[in-house]
Order: sequence, then C-alpha cells, then structure tokens
Amino acid sequence: MNKYAGISLFDDLLAEPLNRLVEQAMDEGRVPVGYTCSYVPETLLSAGKLFPVRLRAPGIAGTELADTYMSNVICSYTKSLLEFALGGAYDRLGGVVFTANCDHMRRLMDNLEYLRKPAFSHTLDVPHKRGGPALEWFTEELKMLADKMSGHFGVSASGADLAAAIRSRNAFADAIRAIGDLRKQDPPLITGGEFHRVMIASLVSPKDLLLPLVEDFHRKAVERGGVGPYRARIMVAGGELDDLSFIDVIESQGGLVVADRFCTGSLPALDPVSETGDPLRAIAQHTLGKVLCPRMMEEFDEREEAIRKTAHEYSADGVIVQAIKFCDTWGVEGSTLTSALRSAGVPVLRLEREYRHGSEGQLRTRVQAFIESMGK
Repeated sequence: MNKYAGISLFDDLLAEPLNRLVEQAMDEGRVPVGYTCSYVPETLLSAGKLFPVRLRAPGIAGTELADTYMSNVICSYTKSLLEFALGGAYDRLGGVVFTANCDHMRRLMDNLEYLRKPAFSHTLDVPHKRGGPALEWFTEELKMLADKMSGHFGVSASGADLAAAIRSRNAFADAIRAIGDLRKQDPPLITGGEFHRVMIASLVSPKDLLLPLVEDFHRKAVERGGVGPYRARIMVAGGELDDLSFIDVIESQGGLVVADRFCTGSLPALDPVSETGDPLRAIAQHTLGKVLCPRMMEEFDEREEAIRKTAHEYSADGVIVQAIKFCDTWGVEGSTLTSALRSAGVPVLRLEREYRHGSEGQLRTRVQAFIESMGK
C-alpha cells in the first residue's frame, strides 16, 4: 500500500514514552500529567500549563522486574507500565491520574504508591452507570480532581479557563476526526496503520504542538489519493491497543483497517464536549457518554449496536475483536460480543494477545484465514 512518507514523523513521536514535543513543551515551562485510562478526561488535564500524556511502554523487551511484584495473571499492559515506571521512564511527569477501573490497574497504583510514588497522584473514581445520580457523582469527582490540581500545580481548572480548554480540545478533535473520515471512501485515502499512528500520537503529545503535523498529514493524504490494493475492509474493536505492529500485520495480509472501536481508538472519544453550561458537568457527561467499555453496567446492547453501526458506516467486511490476555473486562465481554455479532450476520475474528505482540506469524495466519473465510 502506498503510504504517506511523512508518517515516520509520527513513528518518531511514538518511539519513547516522553517524545520530543513533550520535551519541547516542558522546556517552555509546561507540565505533563500522565494518565492510564480513557475515562480520565484529557480536557481537564489540559488546564493552564498542564497537558495530558497517556502512559505507554513503547519497545518494552520484558517485564522481569514487574513480575516480582505482580501475579502472573495480571495483564501485560499493566506490568509493562510498572516495568517502565520502576526504570524511571515516567519520573519527569508532573504527576499521574489513575482510575480504579479494574483490579489490574489498582495493583499498578498500589505498587507505585510504595515503590516509586509520583510527585502528584490521584485516583479518579468512575461510576459504573451513566446519567442521573451517576452524572452528579462523577461531576463531583472531577471537581475534587480539579481542586487538587489547582492546589498542587497552581493552575485554574474551572470556569473560563476550563471552557477555553474545551474549545481547544474540540478543535483538535475535529482535525483528527476529519482524518479518520478519510477511511470511509472507496478506496480509503489513508491506511489503518497511518491513522493508528496519528491517533496514538494525539494521546501522548501536547495537542497544540502536534496540530501542524496533523493538518499537514490530512492535506497530503487528500492529495495522494486512494490507498491499496487490499482484499477486505476490516474494523478492529476491543480494549487497549497502542501496538503499531498489530494493525500493520493485519494490513500486510490485505485487510485494510478502516474503522475502530477500542479505547485508544477514534470513536467515540472524538465527539465534541458541550461548550455551553458548566464546563465540569459537560466534561463529565462527555466522558460517561462513551459507549465503549465493558466496565460499564447495563450497556452491552448499546456497545454491540455501536460496533455494528460503525462497521456499516465504514463499509467493513468483518470485525476483529481483540483483547490483552487476562483482561478482566474484555476477556468476558469478548465471547458475548463475538456471539452477538455473528448472530447479526457480521463476520468476526476474536484474538487474544499480549501488550507487545510477539507472535506475528500466528497473527498473519489467523488474519489471512479470516479474510479467506469471507470470500475475499
């Protein structure tokens, strides 16, 4: 497939846990705040001189040190973050905001508290339902975080300053969404691997500094024209996925990834945050409104429907449901979701993987067989 030559710029940004744009922002006096879950609202971490950086462990070779502190049934994503943290990879962050969304992440929080305590840390308690009392509760949770950040970092995380952060966030999300929509065309104007790189870079970089690269990528992708050839249009759904090679392997077998529904993907995180009313409440409503994570109760039908609708909107021939091994939430949901999608006539391949995929040969074989099973 004919790829945009400038995509290597995004590869460079994803090679280290703190990239050159993070370093540039820090040199300008700004403060990176790490986070570990999509239910931590990036907009709130963008108040004043702060900017969010999603924690990753790019290029990790092993988790030998983390293995001594964590059970062998803890997911490799959590272990990888602990391994990097114990090696000092995140020491230059101004702090970290966690969520108690699963037992694995709670064990990461416990270990860091005693082994390498961040300069600033906060655990955001996210409700398991949306609307009504849950929305009020979560708004109060965000207010506690905002007050704590204001006291520690000396920033204003409310009122006009937070409203400005929302406007800035929405403008950046529009730019990313415009790139994602290029996948709807036939042939698509970008590959899934290209979009995945742009999307992950947006989670780990100061957005104002990344925006010129994003706009340049969009312009050149349109000028380049359609990508190809490919055998099938694929949608990828599931849990945390920042492994660049995973999408690349799928596309190496002719499966062009045209849509996604995973927590480090594009939808529905790019929907706009309301710019009217109380900013904290708007952020809370947007965050809880993501029909995405199996940790949320009584929403399976909505998640399954959202995947079917997205697959239809992007003309996907089939869906790959992926999850990291030992993931409590997606490990359970994966089976139910696969069954429901197949009952609706959607071809599905379910894959279990490690945080850093090491069995590329096996993945190639399974993807190739999946594409052939669809008659492509």
